Amino acid sequence: MQVAHNLIMISNRLPATVEPSAEGMQLKPSSGGLVTALRPVLASQKGAWIGSFDANSGMAEALLELSAGSARADDTCDMIGIPLTSAEQHGFYAGFSNEIVWPLFHDLQSRCNFDPTYWKAYTSVNHKFATTIAHTAQSGSRIWVHDYHLMLTGKFLREMGLHHRMGFFLHIPFPPLDIFEKLPWRSQILRALFQFNVIGFQTPRDQRNFVGCVRRLLPEMELQRVEDEVYSSDGEHASLIRVFPIGIDYNEFARAAEQPPVLQRAELVRRDMHGQQIVLGVDRLDYTKGIPERLKAFRHLLTTHPEVHRKISLVQIVVPSREQIPKYRELKLEIETLISQINGTFSDSGWTPVHYIHRSLSRTELLALYRTADIALITPLKDGMNLVAKEFCAAQVECRGMLVLSEFAGAAAQMRGGAILVNPYDIEGVAEAVLRAFETGPKERRKRMLRLRRNVRKADVFHWCQDFCNCLDGVGAA
Repeated sequence: MQVAHNLIMISNRLPATVEPSAEGMQLKPSSGGLVTALRPVLASQKGAWIGSFDANSGMAEALLELSAGSARADDTCDMIGIPLTSAEQHGFYAGFSNEIVWPLFHDLQSRCNFDPTYWKAYTSVNHKFATTIAHTAQSGSRIWVHDYHLMLTGKFLREMGLHHRMGFFLHIPFPPLDIFEKLPWRSQILRALFQFNVIGFQTPRDQRNFVGCVRRLLPEMELQRVEDEVYSSDGEHASLIRVFPIGIDYNEFARAAEQPPVLQRAELVRRDMHGQQIVLGVDRLDYTKGIPERLKAFRHLLTTHPEVHRKISLVQIVVPSREQIPKYRELKLEIETLISQINGTFSDSGWTPVHYIHRSLSRTELLALYRTADIALITPLKDGMNLVAKEFCAAQVECRGMLVLSEFAGAAAQMRGGAILVNPYDIEGVAEAVLRAFETGPKERRKRMLRLRRNVRKADVFHWCQDFCNCLDGVGAA
């Protein structure tokens, strides 16, 4: 007998990883913010989570054991996996999702590879997802699809005859018209998104960009703005277009930052830095994060303001990502070359200007750095939200740190009251912002950080999740 699920979450990946054990393949829950936020919601609503996995990973066996009760990752939701072959992953994920949508939606169209075979793979895998969703959904189920990998699923679900309430949330930015219209399949993507009852974006800018594209490319669509909401209709189907800025689990971060292992690690960091102010960068290896530009700005600071020598150091964390892709290997080499040049030029006895860590950090290590950093330098060229900025503020329990944030990060819309906003392409401007943060006194630092922490606490990930679900409940099914 099929289980009835009130809320069905759909994302590219399942919220768990598979690990071998003496008892067989075991599932370990993922620890990301989205999973953390949605667990209690799914548990209370008999939820299910649908996502893909590598057909050769052993996940299929673990999911079978999960259904038998011997490999259960947790008790919050059922997990339904969609196996993808290597060819499907190449065309759908590495290809269309990350060689077309990812760079295009981050305004980096020169990095796009508009290979038509990628579109075929993307369409095929989205249909595969829709088939699984349709099989899982029962009368009354609500369907929530996440992110750019799955923009066509609503279209296929409606074609399969589903009239359920369906929502879509885009975690990355949505580009302006002059960028989006370069996508050969632009109209198909837009029409597919309008099969969802609720279409959610991170920022008002993303909402405006989307509406602008619709007005130009789908002139038959009727749009009506009511304050911060936009309602659309094509005569047959209506959608709500709204902003839902995602947050983090503020209380969990703040509590974890006070734990003894974090305090001990933070003390070691302070001792190793010999009283220098710490400028912290934490990024996944990606060309959208602006790491080379940040390093050039720090070099400019050291060149033009020798008085800060031996008083400030940049700790740059780069988490490995997609290094099998040539452009990412080239980016890693560029970063490491810049760091070598800076340290070779400015290092002095007992002082290294840039400390480079190329690996994933444990949670304790990361929280210790968040606590001890005097300045967080977060300068993506463009970002949907950037939760590192919010994590840094939540962990700053002593309220002594400054946030220098790219104006092109989604988080800037919420954090402009306490952060110093910069244009990441402005090398001199970023350098001057770091100097300003360096020179800011304790009273002003505390005032700014208290304001930021209140903001992050109020708009946490649970508020985001409940807000979206409430909107989905408030619309009529198709």
